[in-house]
Amino acid sequence: MLTSKQRAFLKSEAHTMKPVVQIGKNGLNDQIKTSIRQALDARELIKVTLLQNTDEDIHEVADILEDEIGCDTVLKIGRILILYKESSKKQNRKLSPKVKAIKSN
Repeated sequence: MLTSKQRAFLKSEAHTMKPVVQIGKNGLNDQIKTSIRQALDARELIKVTLLQNTDEDIHEVADILEDEIGCDTVLKIGRILILYKESSKKQNRKLSPKVKAIKSN
């Protein structure tokens, strides 16, 4: 679970990022979940966009991904989700040490 300070840090980190995964008319299928899992493992912090042609609800998508992938939702804004998860690969952990260093006082 992220603290508000960690969330604020991740939001600022994600600000300039481009969405790496898009959820379209096929919805949140296994292929998309795999893409999100791989992207999180590589980057730890990603943006996911729900396209206009999807029937998915952003809140449901966030809940499903949190349950199935074990990621944290940093922010839901409009049709954009910002997701964070510590990478299982040590060499890809660029953000998580910084996030862990942020203690809520």
